Amino acid sequence: MPKQIKGNDRKWYIVDAKGQTLGRLATKIAVILKGKNKVDYAPHVDNGDYVIVINADKFKVTGKKMSDKIYYRHTGYLWGLKKISLEDLLAKKPLKAIEFAVSWMLPKNKLRKSMISRLKLFTGSEHTFAAQKPEVIKL
Repeated sequence: MPKQIKGNDRKWYIVDAKGQTLGRLATKIAVILKGKNKVDYAPHVDNGDYVIVINADKFKVTGKKMSDKIYYRHTGYLWGLKKISLEDLLAKKPLKAIEFAVSWMLPKNKLRKSMISRLKLFTGSEHTFAAQKPEVIKL
Protein backbone atom coordinates (compact mmCIF):
# COMPACT_ATOMS: atom_id res chain seq x y z
CA MET A 1 0.00 0.00 0.00
CA PRO A 2 1.47 3.39 -0.97
CA LYS A 3 2.09 5.98 1.69
CA GLN A 4 -0.68 8.51 2.04
CA ILE A 5 -1.25 11.77 3.81
CA LYS A 6 -2.95 11.78 7.19
CA GLY A 7 -6.49 13.00 7.45
CA ASN A 8 -8.69 14.08 4.61
CA ASP A 9 -6.60 16.89 3.16
CA ARG A 10 -7.29 16.11 -0.49
CA LYS A 11 -9.03 18.87 -2.43
CA TRP A 12 -11.16 18.56 -5.55
CA TYR A 13 -10.52 20.64 -8.67
CA ILE A 14 -12.46 21.07 -11.90
CA VAL A 15 -10.60 21.65 -15.17
CA ASP A 16 -12.33 22.53 -18.44
CA ALA A 17 -10.43 20.96 -21.35
CA LYS A 18 -12.39 22.76 -24.07
CA GLY A 19 -9.98 24.40 -26.50
CA GLN A 20 -6.83 23.57 -24.52
CA THR A 21 -3.78 21.84 -25.96
CA LEU A 22 -3.52 18.17 -24.96
CA GLY A 23 0.08 18.10 -23.74
CA ARG A 24 -0.03 21.34 -21.77
CA LEU A 25 -3.30 20.32 -20.16
CA ALA A 26 -1.92 16.88 -19.23
CA THR A 27 1.19 18.32 -17.55
CA LYS A 28 -0.84 20.67 -15.37
CA ILE A 29 -3.22 17.86 -14.38
CA ALA A 30 -0.27 15.56 -13.58
CA VAL A 31 1.25 18.21 -11.27
CA ILE A 32 -1.98 18.36 -9.26
CA LEU A 33 -2.34 14.57 -9.12
CA LYS A 34 1.26 14.22 -7.88
CA GLY A 35 0.83 16.95 -5.27
CA LYS A 36 3.71 19.08 -6.57
CA ASN A 37 1.54 22.18 -6.16
CA LYS A 38 1.59 21.71 -2.37
CA VAL A 39 4.17 22.87 0.14
CA ASP A 40 4.56 19.44 1.74
CA TYR A 41 5.42 17.59 -1.51
CA ALA A 42 7.61 14.51 -1.17
CA PRO A 43 8.19 12.14 -4.10
CA HIS A 44 7.63 9.01 -2.01
CA VAL A 45 4.31 10.18 -0.51
CA ASP A 46 1.04 10.21 -2.41
CA ASN A 47 -0.48 13.53 -1.35
CA GLY A 48 -2.06 14.70 -4.60
CA ASP A 49 -5.57 16.00 -5.09
CA TYR A 50 -8.58 14.91 -7.15
CA VAL A 51 -9.05 16.37 -10.64
CA ILE A 52 -12.35 16.42 -12.54
CA VAL A 53 -11.94 17.13 -16.26
CA ILE A 54 -15.07 18.28 -18.06
CA ASN A 55 -15.35 18.48 -21.86
CA ALA A 56 -12.51 15.95 -22.00
CA ASP A 57 -13.14 15.16 -25.66
CA LYS A 58 -12.96 18.80 -26.82
CA PHE A 59 -9.22 19.43 -26.46
CA LYS A 60 -7.09 20.52 -29.38
CA VAL A 61 -3.77 19.38 -30.78
CA THR A 62 -1.30 21.32 -32.88
CA GLY A 63 -0.01 20.43 -36.31
CA LYS A 64 -1.05 17.15 -37.95
CA LYS A 65 -1.13 15.14 -34.71
CA MET A 66 -4.71 13.97 -35.28
CA SER A 67 -3.57 11.77 -38.14
CA ASP A 68 0.16 11.37 -37.42
CA LYS A 69 0.16 10.58 -33.67
CA ILE A 70 0.09 6.81 -33.18
CA TYR A 71 -0.58 4.91 -29.94
CA TYR A 72 1.10 1.49 -29.77
CA ARG A 73 0.41 -1.57 -27.63
CA HIS A 74 1.50 -5.19 -27.84
CA THR A 75 -0.68 -8.24 -27.22
CA GLY A 76 2.19 -10.44 -26.13
CA TYR A 77 1.91 -12.76 -29.12
CA LEU A 78 4.21 -12.87 -32.13
CA TRP A 79 3.43 -10.02 -34.53
CA GLY A 80 1.01 -8.69 -31.92
CA LEU A 81 1.85 -5.00 -32.28
CA LYS A 82 -1.38 -2.99 -32.48
CA LYS A 83 -1.48 0.68 -33.38
CA ILE A 84 -4.20 3.29 -33.53
CA SER A 85 -4.08 6.95 -34.53
CA LEU A 86 -5.31 9.75 -32.27
CA GLU A 87 -8.20 10.41 -34.63
CA ASP A 88 -9.40 6.79 -34.48
CA LEU A 89 -8.86 6.63 -30.71
CA LEU A 90 -11.09 9.69 -30.21
CA ALA A 91 -13.77 8.09 -32.38
CA LYS A 92 -13.74 4.84 -30.35
CA LYS A 93 -12.89 5.99 -26.81
CA PRO A 94 -12.86 9.80 -26.50
CA LEU A 95 -11.58 9.87 -22.89
CA LYS A 96 -8.56 7.59 -23.40
CA ALA A 97 -6.37 10.26 -25.06
CA ILE A 98 -6.27 12.47 -21.95
CA GLU A 99 -5.96 9.43 -19.69
CA PHE A 100 -2.92 8.17 -21.66
CA ALA A 101 -1.30 11.62 -21.75
CA VAL A 102 -1.66 12.15 -18.01
CA SER A 103 -0.67 8.59 -17.10
CA TRP A 104 2.57 8.80 -19.07
CA MET A 105 3.48 12.00 -17.19
CA LEU A 106 3.09 10.40 -13.77
CA PRO A 107 5.97 8.56 -12.07
CA LYS A 108 6.50 4.98 -13.22
CA ASN A 109 6.25 3.36 -9.76
CA LYS A 110 3.69 1.93 -7.35
CA LEU A 111 2.11 5.33 -6.74
CA ARG A 112 0.94 5.75 -10.36
CA LYS A 113 -2.18 3.60 -10.02
CA SER A 114 -3.50 5.52 -7.02
CA MET A 115 -2.71 8.85 -8.68
CA ILE A 116 -4.48 8.03 -11.95
CA SER A 117 -7.50 6.73 -9.99
CA ARG A 118 -8.08 10.30 -8.71
CA LEU A 119 -8.54 11.56 -12.30
CA LYS A 120 -12.24 11.78 -13.21
CA LEU A 121 -13.07 12.39 -16.89
CA PHE A 122 -16.39 13.53 -18.38
CA THR A 123 -17.33 14.27 -21.99
CA GLY A 124 -19.94 16.92 -21.24
CA SER A 125 -19.95 19.93 -18.97
CA GLU A 126 -21.87 18.05 -16.25
CA HIS A 127 -20.23 15.83 -13.63
CA THR A 128 -21.39 13.67 -10.73
CA PHE A 129 -19.10 15.03 -8.00
CA ALA A 130 -21.00 18.16 -6.96
CA ALA A 131 -21.23 16.93 -3.37
CA GLN A 132 -17.46 17.28 -2.95
CA LYS A 133 -17.69 21.02 -3.73
CA PRO A 134 -14.83 21.13 -6.25
CA GLU A 135 -12.93 24.31 -6.90
CA VAL A 136 -12.84 25.51 -10.52
CA ILE A 137 -9.32 26.32 -11.69
CA LYS A 138 -8.28 27.97 -14.91
CA LEU A 139 -5.25 26.32 -16.46
